[in-house]
Amino acid sequence: MSAKKLTCLDCGQVNRIPEDRLTAGPKCGTCGAKLLGGKAIEVDLATLQKAARSDDLPLVVDFWAPWCGPCRMMAPEFSKAAQALEGKARLVKLNTEAHPKAGQAYGIRGIPTMVAFAGGKERKRQSGAMPAPAIVDWAQG
Repeated sequence: MSAKKLTCLDCGQVNRIPEDRLTAGPKCGTCGAKLLGGKAIEVDLATLQKAARSDDLPLVVDFWAPWCGPCRMMAPEFSKAAQALEGKARLVKLNTEAHPKAGQAYGIRGIPTMVAFAGGKERKRQSGAMPAPAIVDWAQG
């Protein structure tokens, strides 16, 4: 049976989870935090970089800022998409105002911008607010 590597979004530890346990609420072996909770988790640049590089599940990042109206409109939709994609992809949020180097590192020109990582590489990006079904379709496409 193969295992998937998932970076703990709380402590940064890389965990190996058997594929058949991905839907059973796996927790970090170091800090006990949930690895997959069907929620969009706020991350910092270092955690994002480690997860994008290490994780075996696709990682979808919402680059946003609190002052951005479309970002605030998309936030509940992104959370709904995180629930729909549980066990298939992890959705995280990165506040570009709190972490300005992240926007520079990933060439973010406008927000909201979603970037999908898989296999340690950026696979695609999409700018603009989207409803949950469109986010799910985009993430799986």
